[in-house]
Amino acid sequence: MLEELKKAVYEANMQLPHYGLVTFTWGNVSGIDRGRGLFVIKPSGVEYDKMTPEDMVVMDLNGNQVEGKYRPSSDTATHIEIYKAFSEVGGIVHTHSSYATSWAQSGRGIPCYGTTHADYMYGEIPCLRCLNEDEIEEAYEKNTGRLIVNEFKRLCMDPVAMPTVLCKNHGPFAWGKDAHEAVHNAVVLEEVAKMAFRAELINSRIQPAPQALQDKHYTRKHGANAYYGQDTE
Repeated sequence: MLEELKKAVYEANMQLPHYGLVTFTWGNVSGIDRGRGLFVIKPSGVEYDKMTPEDMVVMDLNGNQVEGKYRPSSDTATHIEIYKAFSEVGGIVHTHSSYATSWAQSGRGIPCYGTTHADYMYGEIPCLRCLNEDEIEEAYEKNTGRLIVNEFKRLCMDPVAMPTVLCKNHGPFAWGKDAHEAVHNAVVLEEVAKMAFRAELINSRIQPAPQALQDKHYTRKHGANAYYGQDTE
């Protein structure tokens, strides 16, 4: 079942250690088949060098395991909440990449200091509040997803224009049109987090990039008037 999607999600998961985004098994990628209402996700705690496409777990959006010999990622419920709320999302990744996680643990969003950030994320990357004790005890992973969704709605943030988020005291989530793009955004997030950290060390009085520059770099790659890259049609 969903053999092509399993292969794509497996390959996306294998990109996490390749790009240095995970240590041991600290991460997961999923991808969804919107037509069938099913998604594929990494199994929980399985080492990357021992994993195969056949090990991927098929789930439905009610949290039922449809196929797979292993338990799904412990973050599955978070992925479900994001998929249910953001119809544009086709793939999700969660890591504990060191720079992005350092910003999350410090409770700070990542300001847009330059054009690398602006090319991919429109505005400051938000850092959400920590879950309270009841939210942690009741349904930790589900409430993590609910918090992401509710805060994006409260802040009127477009999940396409801002495909990344930091969960305070936890770490980053990223998403995209498919699993491959989600990993791409997670790589960019880590690099942007690293650049911002270093920029603040160099200049403690640094200010975000001018809004006109942020707008220019985002809109030249995204939207109706984008002109970056080549036509694919």
